[in-house]
This record gives sequence, C-alpha cells and structure tokens, in this order.
Amino acid sequence: MRRQKRAAAIHDISCFGKCSLTVALPILSAAGVETAVIPTAVLSTHTGGFSDFTYRDLTADMRPIMRHWKSLGLSFDAVYSGYLGSFEQVSIVKEFLSLFRSEDTLVLVDPAMADGGQLYKTFSPPFVQEMKGLCMHADLLVPNITEAAMLTGETYREGPYDHAYIEALLRGLLSLGARQAVLTGVWFDQRQYGAASLAHGEREPHYVFSPRVDGFYHGTGDVFASALLAARLNGRPLEEAARIAVDLTCGSILRTKAAGTDLRFGVNFEEGLPAFIRALGL
Repeated sequence: MRRQKRAAAIHDISCFGKCSLTVALPILSAAGVETAVIPTAVLSTHTGGFSDFTYRDLTADMRPIMRHWKSLGLSFDAVYSGYLGSFEQVSIVKEFLSLFRSEDTLVLVDPAMADGGQLYKTFSPPFVQEMKGLCMHADLLVPNITEAAMLTGETYREGPYDHAYIEALLRGLLSLGARQAVLTGVWFDQRQYGAASLAHGEREPHYVFSPRVDGFYHGTGDVFASALLAARLNGRPLEEAARIAVDLTCGSILRTKAAGTDLRFGVNFEEGLPAFIRALGL
C-alpha cells in the first residue's frame, strides 16, 4: 500500500459560504490526501456580498501551531497557501516554509488578494509586493488574471484575451521563480472559460476550457486550486491536473446554477466529488 500524502493548508475559515478551508479540506481529503490546517482567521461568512460578518484574526496562534508541529517531527508533501490577511501572516508562511520544506515538498501559492482589476477592500497596494515575495518561494502559482497582472507588472485587461497576453502573464509568473504556473479566468470568446498552464522550459501554454456560465460564483478559485493540488499529489501531470480541476469547478457551477442557489453561498462541489475521485483513478 502506498504512503498517504500529507498537505498543510494555510487559509481562513469562513464558517458559512463555501470557500477557503471548508473547500480545501473536503476536496483534498476525497483525493486521499491527509490535510493539516493552520487557520489564519475565523469568519462567520466570507466577505463577498455579506454584511455584519464576524471576524477573528488568528495571527497570534499561527507560530505556536508551527512550533508544536515541529516538536512532533511532522513533514509535509505539500504546503498550500491561500488567503492571508496581513503582512505578518505572509512572513509567517515564509517561516513555515523554512521550517518544514524539504526537497520533495510541493509549495502551491494562491495569491488571493484581488479580482476584477482591483485589490480586495482589505488590502492596500504595498501588499502586492509582500505577496510577490512569497510567490518567489512557490513551486506552483495559481492566480487569477488580476493577481497575475499585479504580480508581474503587466497592465490589467478585461477579457476576452489574446494568446500573447496570457503567455506574457504566465512567463512573468515563472520569472518570479516558480516552476509551474496556472492562470485561471482565461477566455478568448463568449463560449468557453477556463485555465492556462505553463511549466518552466515549455515553449507554449496548455489550455483547458469548459462551457462559459454567466455570473460570479464565490469560492470557485478555491475549488480549482484545491483540486489542482490534489491531482498533482496523486501524480497527475500539470496539464491533466488542470483538466481535472476545471471539470470539478465547472460541474460545481452548473449544479449551483441549475438549483438557483444564492450565489453568495458557494458552489455545489460536494456532488461532484465522486466523479473527481474517479478522474484521479482512486
């Protein structure tokens, strides 16, 4: 029997509205990946479309958790960094990597800080440089178009995009030091929507698409990144992992749209997990 892979997920917990850890944990677990968590904050809901949500910052707990894990001699096959709420939390993730990263550890950074051409309201422009510093330590970067433009210094554009722009963003991401980059929110026409991937040394990006569905669906970036990491930890090459992640994400959106669910509540990824597990060959 093969050894079970173990990942450390560093994200916030939104108690309602499926995103961050409440998405990452079930998807990675379904893929057979043991997942340890360092929560960065606890919120009653995510911040998209909700008001009067509660927020408890957990920065003070992050280093003690790390120290305890180190005392236990834990090791990790992957480190998965998501929403980080402050400069200090970015620094803590760098410290985590210095403590726990080995030659074989896959470090995935989702630089969750912006969308639609703008930073999230909780961030200011200097945070981009701080996040860029963390991205330099990543093996695999998974930003959306806005985040990629901010990290690489490219001008942000509204879609539809052209191939030259997408390739420039991907190569800019790799120039930060990552071995692989996957860009979400890619579309060239009104019919399809998906992701583009590029690994160091490859000449051209690979594209995977699904039918385009109108609307903004919260948590889909977390579904995608979690499925991508799960597939990579199960030995799938980058292009195939991106295909598996796009399929789970698209299916989640289609089920949510068909049910008429309030879009703030997140997408129905749960009913897609059996097909996801089959795609991984588990």
